Amino acid sequence: MRQKFVVGNWKMHTTAAVAGRLTQAIADGLGSDTRVRVVLCPPFPYLALVGERLKGSRVALGAQNLYPAADGPFTGEVSPTMLLDLGCQYVILGHSERRHTLGETDAFIDQKVRAALAVGLDVILCVGETRDQRNANQTEAVLDRQLGQGLAGVTAGTLARLSIAYEPVWAIGNLSHHATPQQAQDAHAGIRRRFGLLFGEPAAQALVISYGGSVEPEDAAALLSRPGVDGALVGGASLHADPFLAIVRAASGGPQTGVKAAG
Repeated sequence: MRQKFVVGNWKMHTTAAVAGRLTQAIADGLGSDTRVRVVLCPPFPYLALVGERLKGSRVALGAQNLYPAADGPFTGEVSPTMLLDLGCQYVILGHSERRHTLGETDAFIDQKVRAALAVGLDVILCVGETRDQRNANQTEAVLDRQLGQGLAGVTAGTLARLSIAYEPVWAIGNLSHHATPQQAQDAHAGIRRRFGLLFGEPAAQALVISYGGSVEPEDAAALLSRPGVDGALVGGASLHADPFLAIVRAASGGPQTGVKAAG
């Protein structure tokens, strides 16, 4: 049985004061319940602050990116070892915004994945198609390419520290084009099939695949109850404690509050 997994990706949001209050509210709200793995991924400047607030809680610390080198002349970049030094356990790689806004290639993402796994970080690898690609019936081909090229050279011994987040780019931040639970389930099944071809069926069945297409409290239960939808990569709703906690409760099968994220 794969444990449910909920990740809050704060992107380029919060201040130090807001990050501190939000972290404390989430940690306090979760208490000691261990049914769902929960991770918070603040911006780089607040990793140390958030990590300090998370000490003694059941919430893990994650980063939103890294550069695939231990050190060197890479102005403005952050290394895997720096993340470890700050207490990070997880890192998000291949996010759609880095692919489509910042131009990251599958080959570069693969370097990042291997660098992160090599030092002991747990990787959340994001994959997903654009609206044009979906309309052209290229979803399967896009996911196959992103998985095959983004995981090239990854060894079997590191697979336990790898999860996948399916991001339908056409659904992110789009109130009129959310993916249905069935679309999410179908995409996750396709990802699992492809992963099985790459690494074997036992590894595919153990793989945690989360959904990352603008998850909100009101649709979380329908998504997370679907077979093969093992968790959620949460953007906007993770910037407020109540909606984020509602999504975690949905993952655990608990009662919902119906709180909607503000902003």
